[in-house]
Amino acid sequence: MTSSRMTRSDLLLPKSGRWHLAAVAFAAICALLVLGCSTTASAGPNSDTVVVQNITDETFDPQGEVQAATPPPAPTAAPAAPAPATGVDLQAIKPNELGTIPILEYHMIVAAEEDQWAITPDHFRQDLQRLYDAGYRPINLNDFLDGRIDIPAGTSPVALTFDDSSPGQFRFLERDGQLVVDPESAVGIMEAFEAAHLDFKARGTFNVLPEAEQPNKLFGQPEYEAEKLRYLVDHGFEIGNHSWWHQRLDIVDDEEVQRQLAFAVKSIQQAVPGYNVRTLALPLGMWPAAQALAIQGAFDGSSYGHDAVLLVGSDPAPSPYSKDYDPYYLERVQSFGDSVERWITYLEQHPDEHYISDGDPSTVTFPKVLESQLNTGALGNQTARAY
Repeated sequence: MTSSRMTRSDLLLPKSGRWHLAAVAFAAICALLVLGCSTTASAGPNSDTVVVQNITDETFDPQGEVQAATPPPAPTAAPAAPAPATGVDLQAIKPNELGTIPILEYHMIVAAEEDQWAITPDHFRQDLQRLYDAGYRPINLNDFLDGRIDIPAGTSPVALTFDDSSPGQFRFLERDGQLVVDPESAVGIMEAFEAAHLDFKARGTFNVLPEAEQPNKLFGQPEYEAEKLRYLVDHGFEIGNHSWWHQRLDIVDDEEVQRQLAFAVKSIQQAVPGYNVRTLALPLGMWPAAQALAIQGAFDGSSYGHDAVLLVGSDPAPSPYSKDYDPYYLERVQSFGDSVERWITYLEQHPDEHYISDGDPSTVTFPKVLESQLNTGALGNQTARAY
């Protein structure tokens, strides 16, 4: 097997092009006919964001090992029922539960100069305040994957993710013989914001590196590694797989891919027994040659099975009720500079792309003009309502 442990300097992406997965099907056909990969720029407000995503086969045929990532065609069904009279004025709040959902991607929270991978604690606070003022309410990724989006009518969901388990994301301090969460770390900032805004829950998914070089090995405080993972789970956060030490999965063999992902899950479960690691954030956005191994595999008695794969950019993700939704190709919004502000403004100006809740998790409500976008097979016990 071929592998090398990566340091912080290796986590930075080369400044080349990036994928825009809104054109996944077209890109896949072009890849087969021409040279295998191409890059396009987003039409949204992130057009100046530079990331790399190497997707070798966007049609994703795992050859029977795992079900194909692209959802099956929606079954034939009667049109959505007209929205009945409820306590919610649909014309006033204009719910659109087929709109897109920002999955924000954060890296370092540092009291230093900002760049593409680092923002200050105050900047993070400003992002939370701007989201709150714009009507966004946090949900966890697992709720997103399960279609359990339970937020008040007229508000919009947002999911926060944190890659690389750097110290500024979660730090303990000792005060008067007691451990407290550093109020300048991401966890401390979110918890303080919730305390001041009770309808804005402290939620987020931390994509951790259990065997990275310090300071990225489980937030940089070796004596508190297991305690921090348990704290996250006990306080409503989630833990995601980001490989054992941020190994690029596209340059190692199948055995090493499985070792990296299986041992990462094993390390997490040693601290939090029985914890179900449901999501993988691809290191550097790079897929392994055998893409199915990003979803499930095993090594030396340890196994993993992911329900979703997160990319490295660059747009909001489709609604889980939309025909465009594919949990194995979930784009994220890289959060630095004014990217959060730009996406908030963009979605406000494009209501057909803006997810707005009807306040009832048992229904999926949307403008009738968008009815063709509904994947009726994703509804489960929910009722579709068009208005």
